[in-house]
Amino acid sequence: MSDTQIDLQGADGNRLIADVFGKTGRPALLFHGGGQTRHAWDATGARLAKVGLQAWSVDQRGHGDSDWVKGGSYRFEDFGRDVVAVADRFAEEAGRRPIAIGASLGGIASLLAEGALKPGTLSALVLVDITPRMDPSGVNKIISFMSERMHDGFGSVEEAADAIASYLPHRSRPKSLDGLSKNLRRHSDGRYRWHWDPRFIEQRHDGDADEPHHIEADLMAAARALTIPVLLVRGARSELVTDAHVEEFMTLVPHAQYADVKGAGHMVAGDRNDAFAGAVVSFLDRLKAA
Repeated sequence: MSDTQIDLQGADGNRLIADVFGKTGRPALLFHGGGQTRHAWDATGARLAKVGLQAWSVDQRGHGDSDWVKGGSYRFEDFGRDVVAVADRFAEEAGRRPIAIGASLGGIASLLAEGALKPGTLSALVLVDITPRMDPSGVNKIISFMSERMHDGFGSVEEAADAIASYLPHRSRPKSLDGLSKNLRRHSDGRYRWHWDPRFIEQRHDGDADEPHHIEADLMAAARALTIPVLLVRGARSELVTDAHVEEFMTLVPHAQYADVKGAGHMVAGDRNDAFAGAVVSFLDRLKAA
């Protein structure tokens, strides 16, 4: 459980909600993947607080309890601009740049923030199962799952759990559904729907037709521009990031470090949080020693 909840402000004046783990320490911003909420980082945030960091787990725009943005501004660059806005707050108030730990969408946003939008935004970067180039079939699988029930919803939390169990057969079904319930909203018709703005996915289908063609090149350029310490963490069973993608990234960012989490798919922190958090803590310990 976090120590407190706080309001932050995104790049467009949009309200962002964050849970804070730890009273003091070097700040680490945790940005979840598309379709998730800040609660995906609960266990990681608690682990980081125990080793002396102050972890801020942020609901990204259009997700969780953060604002659904007027006009549907959900380009990858928009998420990156929010990372810059939040990081700048730390620079102004605390006099130090934060570490960013970004999974999937959160990693894309953090990479664009540091490598393209405003170099010097972050002090270190952890990318969780995301590289500039991704497997198209894996991307399509994720988007299809997110799209399938985003309007119709589910009759119960248990029904949503059944859908996730079918989508992630390698993951043990949790005994408690409390965590899943945080990713759902019960609407006036009694149906449970995902806790994010459907326009986020609708744009991936038919919104900005140019973005998918440019994002790989933009991310590769951003990766080449990185000078801060970087850790890439991949799930060994990832649907998105292959060995070839890792090799390419390590060529783009030769000073980066790499960790492979056995038994984990794209949802690395959710699949093997102990191993994932251990890799991150080891990376941060090496930063202290450097």
